[in-house]
This record gives sequence, structure tokens and C-alpha cells, in this order.
Amino acid sequence: MVEQHRRGVAAGIAAGAVWGLIFIAPELAPGFTPMQLSAGRYLAYGVIAALLLAPSWRAVTARLGAAEWRALAGLGLAGNIVYYVLLAAAVQAGGVAMASLVIGLAPIAITLAGSRDRHAVPLRRLAPSLLLSAAGLACIGRDALAGPGSLAGLLCALGALVSWTLYTVWNSRVLARVTSVSGGQWSLLVGVVTGLEALVLAVPAFVWAEGTHEAAAWWRFIGVVGAVGLLCSVFANTLWNFASRALPLALTGQMIVFETLFGLLYGFLWEGRWPTMYESAAVALLVGGVVSCAAAHRKERPEPARAGRARPRPRAL
Repeated sequence: MVEQHRRGVAAGIAAGAVWGLIFIAPELAPGFTPMQLSAGRYLAYGVIAALLLAPSWRAVTARLGAAEWRALAGLGLAGNIVYYVLLAAAVQAGGVAMASLVIGLAPIAITLAGSRDRHAVPLRRLAPSLLLSAAGLACIGRDALAGPGSLAGLLCALGALVSWTLYTVWNSRVLARVTSVSGGQWSLLVGVVTGLEALVLAVPAFVWAEGTHEAAAWWRFIGVVGAVGLLCSVFANTLWNFASRALPLALTGQMIVFETLFGLLYGFLWEGRWPTMYESAAVALLVGGVVSCAAAHRKERPEPARAGRARPRPRAL
């Protein structure tokens, strides 16, 4: 069980490191709207997922029923299409720090959502983790809300937070029920369905869009959305599904903090600056919150009795 938790935590951290790239993707393709960025990313995700799943398509889909297909459609909208439209709008309106701040609330939201699940850790044991995370996010937001466009960015980011929380809780519970496919196969299925949904989004995003772009801008856009589709959707989602099956929902929620941390890191590198004192404090507090949550979920293992010893051996840390 402990080894499984360790692997789940490692997968969650790795997924967060890759997902952090989505915060700077809108900055890499300036001039394109949030709808265009979302449609492009998930068209790429759909094409890549379909190619990877093609050899086993019949065998995998034969294990799915109507309920699973409905879940795939809902997850594609909530966790992909709607989420990324709102996130890209938040980044463009309020900046990387603003978006990272609000999405960073996801660990708290998901932990609270999973607090009533079976085998969930009582909230009183999670209180230190939640307080540390909240304090870290308060440090990040100290200056972020003072920038131009902060209100519009804040509203979009809050919408993205709701969408992402819904996706994470829903996906974790569906994966616990659907054991006939692997986490990687489920990620690819979500990608195929999301790609079909992105086709519908592409009509208003590209056909009805105002303005034109030069050929170089379009190639740059294709490169950005293709890379994001492959890395952040296919690869990172597979890692996340592994973490979702290996960890309790409340602990899975805490892993999302690494998306915030890496998003901030990439934002600082993109802006060519060091973090401020408050931002540095926020990183320490957010990491402390994850460590505290992981400690709260660690199960006590009874030490086997040893003959000839008057006292039990101290447990190795």
C-alpha cells in the first residue's frame, strides 16, 4: 500500500509538472482567442489519441456501456473544452499568476469534495494541510489581484476552477468503478471524445473569428497546440489517471498543487524574473500543505513482533 502511494504521488507530481505548461501556452500563441486555443489543443488531442488507440479500438470499446460513454462526453466537456477556454481567457486577461492562484485552490476544493468518501481521512486531520495551502494561495494572490483586467481574469479562473474540480472528482469516481480499461486507455478514450467535441467548437472558433494571421503565426499556433495536446493531454492525463487509482481522492486533490507550482515557475522563467518574497513564501507553504496531507494519509503499519526483545524497535522514517 505504501509503495502504491509513493508511485501515485510521483505520478501526480509528474502530471503537475507537465500541466504547468498550459499556463504559458496562451502567451506562446498571442493573437489567438481562448476558443481557438481550446479547439486547437483538443483537436490535436483527439487525433493523437485516435491514432494510439486504433490498434485496440474494438477490444477496448467492447468493454464500455452507455453509462461510460456518457461519462466520457461529460468529462471531455468539463475537464477539457470548458476548462481550457476559461483558463486561457484567465491567463490572457489577468496573467499567469492570477490563473495559477485560482486554479491552485483546486486541492482545497477537491479535498473537501472527497471528505465524505469511504476511507477518507477526517477533516480534522486535514486541517493543517488546508490551512497551509490557503496561506500559500493568499501569498500568491497578494499582488495578482491588483493588476489590470484582474476582475475578468478572476471570474474566468473561478469558472475554470469549478470545471476542473468537477472533472477531477467525477473522473476519480468513474475510474474506481470502470476497471475494464487501464488508466492510459481511459485517457485516450477521453481524448477521442473530446476531439469530436472540439470539432463542434472549431466552427465558431475559426470560421466566425475576426481578424487574420500570417502563415508564420499559424505554424506557431499549430506547434503550440500540438505540443500541448501531446504532452499535457495524452501524457499528463495518463499519469493523472494512474495517480487517481493509486491515491485517495483527498490526496489526489492535493497533487494538483504541483500544477500551480510548476505553472508559476514557468511563468517566472517566461517573464525573466525571480519570485517575490511573498511568492517564495507561497511555494514553501503550498509544498508544506501537500507534505502534511500525505502524512495524514499515511497508514500506520503494525511492527511485527520479534522474539527476545523487551521493547519494539523504532519505526524507520
